[in-house]
Amino acid sequence: MQYQFDSKPNRLWIFLAGIFLTNAIVAEFMGVKLFSLEKTLGFQPVNWSIMGQSGLAFTLSAGVLLWPIVFVMTDIINEYFGRRGIRLLSYMTAGLIAYGFLMLYFAIGLEPADFWRTAHIKPGMAPEAQEALRAQVGDYNTAFSVVFGQSLWIIVGSLVAFLVAQVVDVDIFHRIKNVTGENRIWLRSTGSSLVSQFLDSFVVVFIALYIGQQLPFLQVLAISIMSYIYKAIMAVVLTPVIYLVHGAIERYLGHELAAEMKREAQR
Repeated sequence: MQYQFDSKPNRLWIFLAGIFLTNAIVAEFMGVKLFSLEKTLGFQPVNWSIMGQSGLAFTLSAGVLLWPIVFVMTDIINEYFGRRGIRLLSYMTAGLIAYGFLMLYFAIGLEPADFWRTAHIKPGMAPEAQEALRAQVGDYNTAFSVVFGQSLWIIVGSLVAFLVAQVVDVDIFHRIKNVTGENRIWLRSTGSSLVSQFLDSFVVVFIALYIGQQLPFLQVLAISIMSYIYKAIMAVVLTPVIYLVHGAIERYLGHELAAEMKREAQR
């Protein structure tokens, strides 16, 4: 009897699903950090003005480093496992992200060991270094709570945006493929990502900042536009990666099995 793990489609599903889940969950937890894209690359902030909002720059959540990978995986899984496969994975991912945040809140409520509060300040460090570190992070437990105790609105916005973007991505992907057939992988993959990431950028920012923090509408809209510009650029830049992954999968599965899986995925 052949075990299920010996099946190439099953092994491919486990591999792709693992990459998808890992990147989505880690991106959520990384997302608490905001960074300057320009300064990271060694440039001055762009300081654009949009809709009367001046001084706008590419201040992004660290999660954007991984979300493009999630959207690439969405299109790859969609190609070979269809709507049911990617929707099952999306719902599972959203549930695991919610579970992860619930466990973090439980961990935040645990009473810390007394020595752990200052465990980051090592006895062998120079007194000046100890004082500098103590001034930055006096209590390890407080730092843990501040970093991982994200606003409920940020969590809700992120999860809603993720699910909306995934559902739209799947639908647009198959609509384009129904018209183009097996040709123009770039069009269905990049095109669906451009639309779904547009929704992802605006939904998460509006829920987290407009509803949650009640920032002015135009300011929230301008922040959303800056976020989408970055994601749109990344969607285009990563288009060659989609072809590379497709080629690797085709070689792994073989032409006949790959063609059969893609036909089943279209149903």
